[in-house]
Amino acid sequence: MSNLSYHKSSEKELASSRSYRNFGFTILSSFFLSSLLSVSSPLDIHAETVTTDEWNISADKVTHFDEPNSIVAKGNVILEKKEKLPKTPPKKKSLFTSWATLLEEDQPEEEVLAEDVEVEATEQYKTTVTIQADWMVYDVELESIKAKGNLKVITDEDQLLAKEGTLNLATETGKFKEATIIREEHSLHLEGDTIEKTGFDTYKIIDGWAITCKIDKDETPPWSFVSASTDMRQGGYAVLKHARFQIRNVPVLYTPYLILPVKNTRQTGFLFPEIFSSTNGGFGFDVPFFLNISDSADITFFPEYYSNRGFMPGAELRYVASESNKGAFTASFLDDQLSDPSETEYYADTGYTHDNSDRYWIRGKADYNFGENWQSRVDIDIVSDQDYLREFNSGTTGFENSHDRYLDTFGRGFENDTDTQRENSLKILRSWSGISLEGEFLGINDASTLASDTDTPLWKLPSVDFTGTLPAGFRDVTFDWEADYVNYWREDGIGGNRFDINPSLSTPLPLGPYLESRAEIGVRDTLYFVQTFGEGVWEEDSTQNRIYPEFEADIATTLERDFFAQSDTYSTLRHQFRPFVEYGYIPDVDQDDLPQFDSVDTISEKNAITYGMDNFFNQIATEDNGLESLSDYATLKIEQSYSFVDTTTDETTTDEPFSDIYGKLKWQPLKKTSVEYKTYYDVYDNKFNSHNFEGIFRSSRGDYLGLEYSFKDADEIEQINGFLGTTIFDRWLIKGEVEHSISQEETVKANGSLTYQALCWSVKFETKYTPEDTTYMVVFNLANIGIPFGASI
Repeated sequence: MSNLSYHKSSEKELASSRSYRNFGFTILSSFFLSSLLSVSSPLDIHAETVTTDEWNISADKVTHFDEPNSIVAKGNVILEKKEKLPKTPPKKKSLFTSWATLLEEDQPEEEVLAEDVEVEATEQYKTTVTIQADWMVYDVELESIKAKGNLKVITDEDQLLAKEGTLNLATETGKFKEATIIREEHSLHLEGDTIEKTGFDTYKIIDGWAITCKIDKDETPPWSFVSASTDMRQGGYAVLKHARFQIRNVPVLYTPYLILPVKNTRQTGFLFPEIFSSTNGGFGFDVPFFLNISDSADITFFPEYYSNRGFMPGAELRYVASESNKGAFTASFLDDQLSDPSETEYYADTGYTHDNSDRYWIRGKADYNFGENWQSRVDIDIVSDQDYLREFNSGTTGFENSHDRYLDTFGRGFENDTDTQRENSLKILRSWSGISLEGEFLGINDASTLASDTDTPLWKLPSVDFTGTLPAGFRDVTFDWEADYVNYWREDGIGGNRFDINPSLSTPLPLGPYLESRAEIGVRDTLYFVQTFGEGVWEEDSTQNRIYPEFEADIATTLERDFFAQSDTYSTLRHQFRPFVEYGYIPDVDQDDLPQFDSVDTISEKNAITYGMDNFFNQIATEDNGLESLSDYATLKIEQSYSFVDTTTDETTTDEPFSDIYGKLKWQPLKKTSVEYKTYYDVYDNKFNSHNFEGIFRSSRGDYLGLEYSFKDADEIEQINGFLGTTIFDRWLIKGEVEHSISQEETVKANGSLTYQALCWSVKFETKYTPEDTTYMVVFNLANIGIPFGASI
C-alpha cells in the first residue's frame, strides 16, 4: 500500500467542503505540484508517503504521468480531506469569590482532573470528506478527478454511491452514472441513471426516483416519486418533471410538475390533507399550508371545508425565541350554513341552542421572561358560542388536538369544552427567596347563548397578589403574609375594589424530641369599595370592612420500621406511620353586608379538631456507591374532623359534629403503574358519599390501559371512563377512549383509532362519537414529507 498526500489551494474551498454537496476542494496546489511532480514519466510510487495538513490519498498503486500531467491510483483508492480542529482552551479561573469563601466556610480541595492539567497540545485533525473507488485519475491541469468502480463520496451526514463519475474540484461540478444519494437525517433516498452536480448545492437527476425513508439495497420501495428529470437544490426543494407517484413500482398518480421537499429543515409547502365525514357537517377535508417565515417563526393555514356547513378558514402563528420566550396563536372562522332557525332538524337532533351563523374560536398562549426573574404569561380563549367547542372537537384545529398541543408546548391547555366562561389573562410574576409578586389582568369571554338573570361575569382589572415568608428575627418564629388587591369590573352588576390582608406568625412548639408541633396565629382584614355597573343595584354602604382573628395548631409524631431488610428475595420496604391532630379556629363574623365576588367573601365559622394518620411506604435500594435511594411505593391517608360549631341549614340546627371520614390511597405496584382511590364516608347515614378511582398501566413498549370511576351522591353523578392504546399486530396500533355516564345512562364520548405504521408511510382511521354528532376521519402520511403540524420550531 502506497500513501501520498497533497495540499488544497484556497481557504474558500475549505469552508465549502463539509458535505458531498460541497466538493469545493483542491487536492494539489500549483506550487506544490510543480515541485513534487518534476520527475520522469511515468513514475510508480511504492512504499512512499508525502504528507500535507489537508489531504491524503492512498491506494494499492499510485502512478504519475507527465503527458498529460496526471496521477493514477489503482486498487482500494481512498482520498480523504482532513480539517484541523481548534485547540481546547485552558480552564479559566472564576473571577468571583465563592460563597463558601465569603462565609468563611470550610471548602473541600478541588480534585484536579487530567483534562485540567495544561500540557502542550498536539494538533488534532478530523476527516470531513472521504472519496473511495477502485480506480481514480487526477488531472493536474484541469483540477478534476475521474473515478470508476464502487465509487463512494462520504460525509458526516450523507453518502453518494455510483458506478463511476467525474468531478471538477475547482467548479464543484460533476456527473455520476447509476448513482444514489442517501441522507441519514430524514432518511432521504434518491436514485438516478445519471446524477449531475450542476453547482455549489444543486443537482440534476435523469430517470430517477426519490423516497424519504430508509430502504435496503435493491429493495423495492413501498412508495416513491419517479420522474424523467429532477432538479434538486440542497437546502430547498426537488422539482420533478413528468412525475409519477408509485406504490411498489405501480404508477397510481401522474403530474407534469411536482415540487417535493428534500431539505432537512422546515420549509414552506403543503402538509398532508385530512379527510373526514360527520353526521352534521357532512363530507369535509383540510389541506394545511405551512409558511416558513424564519428559523424561529412560521404560520400554518387551514382551509377546511364542510359540505353541509361551508368554508372554514383557519391559521396558526408560532414563534420561539428561546425555551422560555415563545408563543402560538390560532384562529378559526366559519359562516355556518347549519346555524339557521330554519334548520329545525339540526337543532332537534343535537339540542344545541346557538343561533349565530358567524362562528369562531380564537386561542393562543405566550411566555416571556425578562429582567431579573420576571415572568409573563398570556392566555387567550375567545369562542363565539357555547356549542362551538363540542361541535368542532376533532381534527387538527379541533378542541381536543388544540388543547393537547398547547398543553405539551406551554404546560397549560384550555378550560373544559363545556365551560361557558372562557378566561383571557395577562400575568406578570416576580419571585425572590420566599417572596412572590403577581399581577394579573383577567377578562371573561361569556359564551353562553341562554338568557340569564344573573350579573355578567367579573373581570379583574387588575389583581395584585403579594405573598411571602420571612424569619421574624427572634427564636424560631416565622412571619407569613398574604395580601391581594382586586379591581372588579363587570358590564352589568356589582363590582368594586377589594383589599385583603392576612399576616400571621408561626412557630414550632417545644413539646419533646419525639413530637412535631406548630402553632400559628394571624389576623385577616378585608376592605371593600363597592361600585355598580349597568343596571346593578347596591343598597348597603359602598364601604365595607371585615376583620377577624385566626388560630391553628397541630401536633404529630413519626414512627418508622423497615421490612424485609435481611431478605434476598424482596426489596427493603420502609413504613413511616405519622398520626396527627390539628385544631383550627375562626370566629363567627357578620358578612351579610358584603358583596359576593368569590370564595374570599364568604368565610365559614370554624372551631374544629381534625385527627388522622399518614402512612408512607418506600422501597429502598442500595446504589453502587453505597448510598440508599428511595422510591415511592404507596401512601395511605385517613382523617376526620369534629366540629364544636352547630351546623345550621335552612334555619334548622343539626347536631352532627363529626365530618365524613376521608380516605386516600395511592399505590405504585410497578414502575409505570399507579392506582389512586379517594372516598368520603358518612358516619351518620352509614354510606359512602363519594368514590373516585384512577388506575393506569403502561408497558415498556408504550402500551397503556386506564380506568376511571367517579361517584358523587350529592350531585347525582356516577361515571366511568376508560382508555387504552396498544399494538395488536405487527405495525397495527389501536387507541380508544370512552366516557359513559351511569347516572344518565348515556355515553358522553367515544373515540377510537386504528393506525397502520409501515416503514415509510402510515394511515390512520379515526372515529369520534358524541350524542350530538359522529365524525369519521382518515389521515395518510408519508415518512418525512412536509413538516408535521405541531413540530417544535
